[in-house]
Amino acid sequence: MRNITLIIFILLSCQDNKKFEILKYSDFKNKIESSDVILIDVRTPMEYSQGHIQGSVNVDFKEEKDFQNYFKNLDKSETIFLYCRSGNRSKKSAEKLIDLGFYKIYDLDGGFIEWNLEELKKINP
Repeated sequence: MRNITLIIFILLSCQDNKKFEILKYSDFKNKIESSDVILIDVRTPMEYSQGHIQGSVNVDFKEEKDFQNYFKNLDKSETIFLYCRSGNRSKKSAEKLIDLGFYKIYDLDGGFIEWNLEELKKINP
């Protein structure tokens, strides 16, 4: 019995509990509007200049050194909201942030493309 308990303990302690949550547009929007948040656009500066979510900060995923420098001084318990063009770079960014010690990370499902589509629906129902 003691060996079984030890094996279960070892297996549970080896599980990777680090993860991030992907949010649909409406949930993401509600969360970023409900309080002061750290909202990060991980696209290139050119993409950012062509349009972005109000209140976001541009931290280019592709610029590794700048990316690392931006996040190294932030409190690891801060909640981070990420988005990119379609969701690919923000997912990779979330994984990097987990490696840096962050554990409250939200990613916009479908990225800025989805954001724009949903925002346009409000204008042209």
